[in-house]
Amino acid sequence: QITSWYSPRLNKDIQVLASVDEKSYTPNGTVKMGDHPVVWTNKSKKAKNIYIFMGHGPELFNNTAYTQLFRNALFWTAKP
Repeated sequence: QITSWYSPRLNKDIQVLASVDEKSYTPNGTVKMGDHPVVWTNKSKKAKNIYIFMGHGPELFNNTAYTQLFRNALFWTAKP
């Protein structure tokens, strides 16, 4: 279970890898964006990087899909 979705403002250097459609849940706030980017990388950085923006708290690691995403992200960033 994801605890919350955020509404970040993205720039041209961001490559969105996953997003959540606002129509698939009831937003808590008044900001309407359609798609909410939740996983991305910043292409302007020299080092590989990935940002996972899916709520907060250690309970996320009880979700098998989340831990697989996290593990894959670690392996991808560590790969030369």
